[in-house]
Amino acid sequence: MQSGEQWLQNLLLLVGVSTQVRANLEIKPSSEEDVPAEESYWLTIDQTNLTSEQIRILIGTGASVLDGIQYLANSVLNLNQPEENQQAYTVELNGYRMRREAEIRTLAETAAAEVRFSGREVELQSLSSSERRQIHTLLQEFSDLETFSRGKEPNRHLVVRQAVTQ
Repeated sequence: MQSGEQWLQNLLLLVGVSTQVRANLEIKPSSEEDVPAEESYWLTIDQTNLTSEQIRILIGTGASVLDGIQYLANSVLNLNQPEENQQAYTVELNGYRMRREAEIRTLAETAAAEVRFSGREVELQSLSSSERRQIHTLLQEFSDLETFSRGKEPNRHLVVRQAVTQ
């Protein structure tokens, strides 16, 4: 965790942003007995001394900059690590990830309800690959539904539909 904090602080300094980074370990229990709990490290950028303009720039349109920083963190901090030692890093700023996670959960629940009610598939657009993955994960516990992605980036969409029974 300390290396993640230090790496992100140094990256921010390189782009002219002097602030602190705080690391926390998040453990999400698994719903299945034989699957271990999922661990991820949250690297939270302290916004106390940042201007609203700096926050807006660091998050970017549709979180594109924050996603890029997170991608770099995961790539660099896991470089040359054996697979069993690799960690998932989430970069947070100004509560964006927490708010977006709640929005994604609501979006998934609404899509599931619509599919169950109408019987038709629902296509969710304007999601990043990590957001699509979140919805796949959230809805995988429902055996009556299935999810898959359709299209190619940047026009890739997540589809929710009733599961095909065989």
